[in-house]
Amino acid sequence: MSESIVLRGGTVLTLDDAHRVLPGEDVLVTGDRIAAIGPALEVPAATTEIDASGGIVMPGMIDTHRHLWQTAMRGYGADWTLTQYFVWYYLEWGKVFRPEDIYAGNLLGAWEALEAGVTTTVDWSHGLRTTQHADAAADALEAVPGRFVLAYGNIQDAPATWTATPEFRDFVSRRTGGDLGFQLAFDVTGEPAFPEKPAFEVARELGVPVTTHAGVWGATGDDGIKLMHDHGFMTPETIYVHSASLAADSYHRIAATGGSASVSTESEQSAGQGYPSTWALRQYGIPVSLSMDTSVWWSGDLFSAMRTTLGADRSREHLEAHAKGETVTHAALRAEQVVEWATRGGAAALGRSDIGSLEAGKKADVVLLKNEHSPVSFPLLNPYGHVAFQAQRGDVHTVLVNGRVVKRDGRLVDVDLPAVRRQVESTVEHLRGQLGEEAWLKGMNPDVPEAKILDNPYTYTDYQSDTTHGG
Repeated sequence: MSESIVLRGGTVLTLDDAHRVLPGEDVLVTGDRIAAIGPALEVPAATTEIDASGGIVMPGMIDTHRHLWQTAMRGYGADWTLTQYFVWYYLEWGKVFRPEDIYAGNLLGAWEALEAGVTTTVDWSHGLRTTQHADAAADALEAVPGRFVLAYGNIQDAPATWTATPEFRDFVSRRTGGDLGFQLAFDVTGEPAFPEKPAFEVARELGVPVTTHAGVWGATGDDGIKLMHDHGFMTPETIYVHSASLAADSYHRIAATGGSASVSTESEQSAGQGYPSTWALRQYGIPVSLSMDTSVWWSGDLFSAMRTTLGADRSREHLEAHAKGETVTHAALRAEQVVEWATRGGAAALGRSDIGSLEAGKKADVVLLKNEHSPVSFPLLNPYGHVAFQAQRGDVHTVLVNGRVVKRDGRLVDVDLPAVRRQVESTVEHLRGQLGEEAWLKGMNPDVPEAKILDNPYTYTDYQSDTTHGG
């Protein structure tokens, strides 16, 4: 690649303040910045040209909550509930992950994100039992040419304990302050003594945001929000993950303090944190970003997040209307809005005004959606609707992060996938050996609840042989 790259003739979704859609225009990247957007741009000599005609050029997508360390167990928990997830990771087997297993999961998950056009990912890394695990997580993220935030957490210890250790302070001094972003990741149980208060004080001292699972049914609720608010720890930088199962008072507190919600619709629909919350968040004016949570259950791309979020929000809107005997004639949540949440919504949540949209001077995190081998790629009539409902990860043709091409012609660049596979296979072999075959299979195949068929007051009638009906 030359220092300058131009994507020629695509439909450009700028996601700028005016949400301009520019058919048949070019995006010129020079160094790590977007240099210009316009029709038939003149470009420097030796500029690398990428044909974007027939495709969509959009900002890189941003995932604000993903447990990358769990990616090596992709699909293992497909039939779990949230309770089974908590038991498996928090109580039983999360403690057997070695630093090299954290590395393998992060490495695989980071490349997976880039391959799907997710150029920035928050690694909600709550498997960091030791700082050796934390170093492994950071090493993996720094080995992949994406944009990442390490949200440091430890589900095996209390937040007030692990944030107070000298080892944690040493990690912070060694590994933060560079390109790798940093947050603290822990949850607030709502216990009246507020045991998480010292961890919030550490975050304030370090000047880093807190990301927390809020409004998770049976785990974190309104009491935790009230404690955070009463002690002054709700800030504009705080990200409330899920934000389901909350009362109006909690939503008002989040809105009043300027925080944002990270909604993982596939997760909330399946695991049971609460109904996906965008239908409620919109009523309170709370900013939204999207996330995929974990590949141990669900897909790892934001196309799925956009699609399921639209479906869940609109489904709830219809349900609420039908309960009142009314009909929804115009959908409130539009495709354009979820595309915004997947891009500049994430940028706003992370306090990054230099990413999330395509504008001259901004960082060159750019995605081209184009697939000439797919009949779904045309006609391109409604670009936002196409991104939200028609596109998928296989349509991600080119990805740039910081002006660097990391995917081209539908293939990742400069990645040794066989080496990644070997590391992941080693982790799977280790975990399977630790559990034993019986526990491994049982964990992947939880018991199926007994289903009872309702009594039917009607009796089946064979109309073809019933003489009373002319048979």
